[in-house]
Amino acid sequence: MPLGYARPMPWPLPDIVLENARARRGRLEVFDAIDPARCALLVVDMQLAWTSAEGPMHVPDAAAIVPGINALAAALRARGGLVAWIQHSNAPPGSPLHWQTFYANFIRPERRAASLRTLAPGAPLHALDPALDVRDGDLRLRKYRFSAFTRNPEDPEALLRARGIDTVVVAGVATNICCESTARDAMMRDFRVFMPHDAVTAGSAEAHGAGLLAVAQVFADIRPVESLLRLVEAS
Repeated sequence: MPLGYARPMPWPLPDIVLENARARRGRLEVFDAIDPARCALLVVDMQLAWTSAEGPMHVPDAAAIVPGINALAAALRARGGLVAWIQHSNAPPGSPLHWQTFYANFIRPERRAASLRTLAPGAPLHALDPALDVRDGDLRLRKYRFSAFTRNPEDPEALLRARGIDTVVVAGVATNICCESTARDAMMRDFRVFMPHDAVTAGSAEAHGAGLLAVAQVFADIRPVESLLRLVEAS
């Protein structure tokens, strides 16, 4: 996709995100360069359960961020970077990977069984959105918690370090839940973290803004896709 890629968001970057970031560190952007060969794009939960209108967790703007994600993936691959597609997955009750506290307390009883089935590996809505540009050589990972780095059968940190990765770009859904959780954990593991604010989205402008506000405090460099493409292509 050309460098001039831009996708208008249905809501702008909230002023409070800009104000708080600049008050803390003097500017919104944190990092001045990206080494693409040491960078991984972590695409979180871009599955039909969220992107499809039939999905029970449907996020209305989820399908609209696909072009930006694909543009970032293409730019990084062309320069030796890594793309990782991370799929939220549910394990059945009683198994070691089942998230008992979440499902017993944060999902209504009448919805629990259906929620577990929806994101069971192999279920139709567990699949990645077919509009995503998934290629051979990309990494495919499951996660069983909101953060890709927490209580998962594979160790994303070890996989990324083994490939020389020191920088991650977090994209996908939802800004204030799984993307925020993954960005926080990545930064606390000493990765340089970017979150393109027009390649993440949530169920509402308020939820999107809340996630960006939290992450912009101390966890990630927040900027648009086009700005990230410029950093990658300037390397």
